Amino acid sequence: MVGSALDTVSADEARARLTDQLLANGWIASPAVEAAFRRVPRHLFATDGVSVEAAYADDVVITRRGPDGRATSSISAPWLQAYMLEQATLAPGARVLEVGSGGYNAALIADVVGPDGTVVTVDIDADVIDRARTGLDRAGYRQVTVVHGDGEYAHQPGAPYDAIIVTVETPDLPPAWLDQLTPAGVLIVPLRIRGMTRCLTLRRHEDHLLATAALQCGFVPMQGNGRHPTRRLPLHGDDVVLILDDTTTEVNPDALAAALHSPRREAWSPVTITMQEGSSFESLHLWLASQPRPFGTLAVDRERAAGLVDPQDRFFCPTLLTADSFAYLAMRKLDDTTWQFGVHGFGPDADTLTADMLDLITLWEHDHRHHPGPTITVHPTGTHPPKPDGPHLLVTRRHATTAVTWPASGNPR
Repeated sequence: MVGSALDTVSADEARARLTDQLLANGWIASPAVEAAFRRVPRHLFATDGVSVEAAYADDVVITRRGPDGRATSSISAPWLQAYMLEQATLAPGARVLEVGSGGYNAALIADVVGPDGTVVTVDIDADVIDRARTGLDRAGYRQVTVVHGDGEYAHQPGAPYDAIIVTVETPDLPPAWLDQLTPAGVLIVPLRIRGMTRCLTLRRHEDHLLATAALQCGFVPMQGNGRHPTRRLPLHGDDVVLILDDTTTEVNPDALAAALHSPRREAWSPVTITMQEGSSFESLHLWLASQPRPFGTLAVDRERAAGLVDPQDRFFCPTLLTADSFAYLAMRKLDDTTWQFGVHGFGPDADTLTADMLDLITLWEHDHRHHPGPTITVHPTGTHPPKPDGPHLLVTRRHATTAVTWPASGNPR
């Protein structure tokens, strides 16, 4: 794939186009990150058979799958890698740990921190580590330390780190990450919060961590001792799957599957969105997840489930639940530029659930849509976060409790 002069020229041109695109879309903001994207050859880290065009698309490149066909390792989308690098605000000479390897992102980090910096990348999969080492050597970043190990424990020999960048989805923050972070260090982590993954920029604040930025994202899940899988309940084979991410939500899978065959209840809110607003409503997902009630997300194969369900998001659609009923966020097109939010409900409690979700959508529109999103803080499990004034959600895991706090009604931040 990279053997001929034509391949090399093509890769150079594709890399320049990708960088220009990331700049134009605002994902790259600093000269150091721009230079890294212009220099690091992404195609050297892709698996055999991936074309140069695909290697430099602004999209994920899957590099390894598990026995079930799901991705276990990938090269993240360039826009997201650029975002995380910008959030880390790395200076020349910085010490950085990457949890979850692949090689390409470690090379970008190494380019930014320069020859006086230190970059350690750790992964639990030996094959991933071998591919990362090979790619880094070929790309000229031999100074990166590649470690085969469980990212749950970070890598003490390289500590302390000015930044820890986690490139796998995690439901928890293990103590080693904070123990090996400098007092002023930054932790960039895709944290799963009740099925909703947000890339958080976390810094120490008093006795806890405060998220200074949060962005909706998707990553392959953590493996090893930090693994905390969601519960996946097939409602219509693999075409319609309900995903539960907390132990407090209990449902009857058979009753929910049967509910799919009941008449679908549809209700539509007065809340709309235009194409120009794009993903500006991502806080709606987190708002719906923040309610103190049974909650899950729906994953759907749109083609095979066509005519049965039509969720707003086919991967992680917010869903309110009772033991035998569910209602999910829906959306329909009103004209060429405008879409309308609504709800589809199934089962004996469909009317109640759809009415509840409509109320929540309207409340989000009135109190939260046009204001900053929630405050997200992370506290050691066993401590007690301060009681907030507004609506809030506490997600308690083995090591850490995440608090999602919304401004009180009429009092946006």
